[in-house]
Amino acid sequence: MTTAVVIILVFGLLIAWHELGHYLMAKAVGMRVEEYALGFGPALASRRWGETLYALRVVPLGGYVRLAGMEGTPTADPRAFPNRPLWQRFVVILAGPLMNLILAVLLYAILFGPVGIPAATTTIAGTVPGYPARQAGIRPGARIVAVDARPVRDWNTVVRRITGRKTRPVRLTVVQDGVRRTVTLVPRWDPAVRAYIVGIVPRTYQLHLPPGQAVVEGAHQTAYLTAAWATALFALVTGRGPFQLTGPVGIAQTIGRATAVGWWDVVNVAAALSANLGLFNLLPIPVLDGSRLFLLGLEGVRHRALDPERENLIHMVGFVFLLLLVLVVTVHDIVHLLGVHGSA
Repeated sequence: MTTAVVIILVFGLLIAWHELGHYLMAKAVGMRVEEYALGFGPALASRRWGETLYALRVVPLGGYVRLAGMEGTPTADPRAFPNRPLWQRFVVILAGPLMNLILAVLLYAILFGPVGIPAATTTIAGTVPGYPARQAGIRPGARIVAVDARPVRDWNTVVRRITGRKTRPVRLTVVQDGVRRTVTLVPRWDPAVRAYIVGIVPRTYQLHLPPGQAVVEGAHQTAYLTAAWATALFALVTGRGPFQLTGPVGIAQTIGRATAVGWWDVVNVAAALSANLGLFNLLPIPVLDGSRLFLLGLEGVRHRALDPERENLIHMVGFVFLLLLVLVVTVHDIVHLLGVHGSA
């Protein structure tokens, strides 16, 4: 499968799943769904089932669910979006971003379960030339049983104890050819991994978790991403972090690199992108779901809705802002891709 096809499939999955959240929740609370569309512009294919038009449109850079009454035109239809209770409108808007977070959990669960993830053991697969482990005569097949006289049962513990020593000597106990021996090694800084290491490469295997545990691990990974995303956003807002955004070109490049590695990496990238899409949509930027949620919250406090024309103007300004932002970020991505840099 070509890289272009994989990129289109990943983008399509993330968008379709997001809009599916709005669609399913709107149907669940009895709203009239007029259209479920993937893409913008003229329709490549469309079909009407019941009251809803399902369309695939020519520009594959988004999608939408058109609910009755969302354009701001007054209507007496009791199933129209503006005429539904506040809580129903809120959950319909919230369902899109939540579906992206759910998709991230499911994709990570697929990685941890059926696909499997590389898991490192305490058995040594090899050593790096020029590093202390090779110089000490440690050979492939040896098993690490202790670090600084403290027993170890997993690779993460080995890494944590070695890197934590920095340049101080570390005593490594291994069982090699049935013989237990202890060697003293001084970790060296490795700029590639940005850590102090002794040059040991662990033996790995594919770890497949049971379905329930895979879902739990998927939820943990998604929660970790959410926390990291919130931390980065806080740093950006407070001026403590760099302004770093990636547009469609940069995302496509990331998916392309993942495709070259294999399906494991593609699913991993898709999960991370889905979580980021859901979280980004929760930002209170006009035209995003977060802005609509903010206005609905304001309506709940004020006990009256914002004027429809004024709300549409807010979303239109936000739409233009996002288009300009995407344009700027895309130009930055292209310049970075082509390797065009200024002199210093």
